[in-house]
Order: sequence, then C-alpha cells, then structure tokens
Amino acid sequence: MTLQLTDQQLETVKDRIKLPFNFDTEKMYAEIQAMDLSDFVYYNVIQLRAPAHMVDPSLPIPPPADDYADGSWTDWLDSKELKQSPYLMSVIDTFKKHTTVNLVRLLRLAPHSVVKEHTDPTLGIHIHKSMVRLTVPIANEEGVSFYLNDEIVPMKTGECWYLRLTDPHRVVNNSEKERINMSIDVIPNDWVKSMIIAAQEG
Repeated sequence: MTLQLTDQQLETVKDRIKLPFNFDTEKMYAEIQAMDLSDFVYYNVIQLRAPAHMVDPSLPIPPPADDYADGSWTDWLDSKELKQSPYLMSVIDTFKKHTTVNLVRLLRLAPHSVVKEHTDPTLGIHIHKSMVRLTVPIANEEGVSFYLNDEIVPMKTGECWYLRLTDPHRVVNNSEKERINMSIDVIPNDWVKSMIIAAQEG
C-alpha cells in the first residue's frame, strides 16, 4: 500500500536516507570480476542498462528530447554484461517489480582519486519529472568518503541509499583499491516515494 504524498512532504525529504535493502556484495563483486574489466585511469563506467541504441547499434538513435529527465526519450535495454550476471540482475529486479528502471551503471573510481564537487539537477525526489538515483556500494574500502552537502554519507557495502544529488556532492578515494558503486535510476512513482518516506520516518 502506498502513501498519499504532498509536494510539501517531498520537499522536506532528507538529503540522505538508508533504504530497507541489503545485497550480497561478495556475489556482486564476483560477477564484476568475471566481466574481465580492463585497467583504467581515474574513472570508469560500465553500463548495465543503457539506451537501446547503445546496446543494439542496429536500433535507431532517438531524436533529441526536450526533457531527458524522465527517461521516456528512449527504450532501455540490459547490456550483455548484465545478462551474464544473474545476481546483479536480481538486484535490479528488486526495483523493476515496482517501478521503471532506466539507467543502471557500475561506477569505478581509481585509488587516490577524487570526483570533484558537482550537482545533478534532475536527481532528486522533489523535482518535477525527475529521476531518483539509488546507490549501492560494492567495493568501499576504508579511506573512501562520499560527501553530500559537505557531510560524509556513512554508506556501507551492500546497503542501498537514496541521495538528493541535486545538492553538492563529491567523492574522495584515499584507499589503495578502486571504489565500485552501482547506481540505479528509477522513475519515482508512488511506490518509490512511499518507500523513501517510510524509510525516513522509520
């Protein structure tokens, strides 16, 4: 059952909320290692769900959209990396049962690297026609810090967080190993909104 939420309630949602999910990072990491990923410098992105034409080049490129925020400008398909990763697929299916899942990526940050402070204008539950980005840390060694509004978000591996990324955020990896997060962009339907509000109040 979903809650009836007002715009005012959505505007007062906290900038960080730990959600009631916990995933097996050993299984996630094993499947990532099986992808035989190449070495990289600084930052690397692996698409797990992407615009259809990027997964299947035979498909037409969609025309330019007036608003990319809601994801409806394209169809979204699972990449070959995701199709070969049953546990990663099950993580995504956790949310696909309840809402539309668009872009899903693995984000790799090299040791002793920084993602500079920035904002993502459409990634907040309070924004009209926004997306909500859910974050699952997979490899998150001591020395990795995610700052949101200049405060560290205490994310642990396997947890799932809603972060209001319309606010300033940055990442610092002072560890000796790469940091890997999964980001899952979902349409904030009534189920998503209710789940986030319930987690905040619980």
